[in-house]
Amino acid sequence: MDAPPLFFNLTPKQPEAIMKIFCTAFALTLLAAGAAQAHATITVEGDQRCITSDGVPDHEWGPWRAGAVVEEQDHSFCMDATPELADSITENVRISGITVTGIPLRPGTAEFYDQTSERGYSRDPSSGWNVEGIGGLIMDAQNAHVDGDGYYHYHGIPSAVTGELDGTLFGYAADGFEIHYAGAEAQSSWQLKSGERESGPGGAHDGTYVQDYEFIEGSGTLDECNGTMVDGQYVYFATDTYPFFPRCFKGSVSSDFIDGRP
Repeated sequence: MDAPPLFFNLTPKQPEAIMKIFCTAFALTLLAAGAAQAHATITVEGDQRCITSDGVPDHEWGPWRAGAVVEEQDHSFCMDATPELADSITENVRISGITVTGIPLRPGTAEFYDQTSERGYSRDPSSGWNVEGIGGLIMDAQNAHVDGDGYYHYHGIPSAVTGELDGTLFGYAADGFEIHYAGAEAQSSWQLKSGERESGPGGAHDGTYVQDYEFIEGSGTLDECNGTMVDGQYVYFATDTYPFFPRCFKGSVSSDFIDGRP
């Protein structure tokens, strides 16, 4: 069996209160609830943990734009099975991680505010205002959508997945550290800025753009990468509010997640 899920009792401002029940680490084929239908397999061999799947969720998806459908993929993501904290933080990673059910986490977007575009945004980054997936683009009921290749991925919390977890283990990050979902027990320290935007699209900071948020240390229970130490181990959290999933990484990131098409 793989590492069983951790169970938490985390009060705001007290991440040290998180309690681990038990943990083992062996090679496995994941047959947890929902994973079999998604054809997800997790194996651990040596220092690598690999998750493979067809990328098709085991819950309802869509609708989005006309013609947008989920297509089977050939996902194979490998990451460090025994991750350690690095000397520096890695940013600008295309895929944050992957769920235990084999669906990638891609919270960021390639879209930017563009007043010359009919849609109001394009892939021209010159405005500096990066469209946030949740709040800026069309998502389904599970906070997900597909790209032009039918590649299904989550931008925010999928309740159909978190509601079926046997514990809190939600997935693995690009650097191999675990991602857990503990609901309100883990709070992001990223907050909406007050007031109006001084440039670009104007209007209030409402979460449509990444630049509407700022990190305020200590305002939540988590650090700038949405993680914290749990019983001597670093752990990331998926949260109900921005950034939803880690967008920076404390360990060594696997190239599978940087390239995006392993």
